[in-house]
Amino acid sequence: MRTLADLAAQQGVRLQSYLNAKPHQREGFPAPISSAGARTRLYDDEQIAAYLAGEPIPSLPTEDDDQDLLDRRECAAALGISPRTWDKYKTTYPFLAEHLVKVDGVEHWPRHILHQHQENRPATTASPGRPTRSGDQVPRDQLLARTAPLLDADPTISAATVTEELGVHRNTAQEALLRLRADRMADLMRTDASLTPDQAAVALGYPAGQVRRATVRARAVLRAHRIAPYLADVGQALHREGWITTAVTPDVQHPADDLVVAVLALDGPHPPAPALVWDERRGWRTATSRRHPLARGAVLPPPGDGIRYLGAGTTPLPEALIAALTA
Repeated sequence: MRTLADLAAQQGVRLQSYLNAKPHQREGFPAPISSAGARTRLYDDEQIAAYLAGEPIPSLPTEDDDQDLLDRRECAAALGISPRTWDKYKTTYPFLAEHLVKVDGVEHWPRHILHQHQENRPATTASPGRPTRSGDQVPRDQLLARTAPLLDADPTISAATVTEELGVHRNTAQEALLRLRADRMADLMRTDASLTPDQAAVALGYPAGQVRRATVRARAVLRAHRIAPYLADVGQALHREGWITTAVTPDVQHPADDLVVAVLALDGPHPPAPALVWDERRGWRTATSRRHPLARGAVLPPPGDGIRYLGAGTTPLPEALIAALTA
């Protein structure tokens, strides 16, 4: 077997450069033998070798064989279940775990093992699913950690599937997938500055129809990474003034996909305001509540009633910010 990464390495180029050039999409290039939608595309070694040598490409067997290796999607199709249900099977039934075969890091199972599993597995009752009008079954602080493995297993996973798996509302599932995809796209773009959000999505196996918001948010996440050192310097300065008890970096948030803000509650004994908000559009301002400093979400509040815009520009020096707070 060969992967696209193998082919890129063979030509001495980076994987993303290979994906950009798209030689694997040229006419006559052997089709992948992995299932449609698989995260890692696998190609038959003999077919690839013949193609690169300019020789006739040998045909693959067309009849099923008990020794065929099937990936998760093919296993699910063979048993008439969903890929997510197959993921439950492989962890629930030790027999399947014992016969797992990895091909270039991709999980496969021999076809005959599926037949034996079907013949020998105990009967199970259907899951009742998520009760109507029930709340989210996963605490908010655990949502991303519980959703991440689902996205790892299937980059094309939908919010409906996350809802089914975790027992959360569809909107909750959509938000979790948005955050995870945007963060991973931004991480990949930080590693390779030449990538666009769309290219990062392709490299991660995310379908275009699922990442329209994530591509916007990924750009905002990148800007948040860039501003983090400045925000940390401000946190240190405010701590030296005694306005915050711990030298922490303001908490970065995205009240809108294309916006970066940061919030810092001033919990010292005599702070000049309950909290500070940094907004990439206008810089620093005071807030009237520690618990809800962004009560108006992405809307810029007008000055007055305890709200002051501080300093010049969006990134005044910490000393200038402190002077503005004490003025």
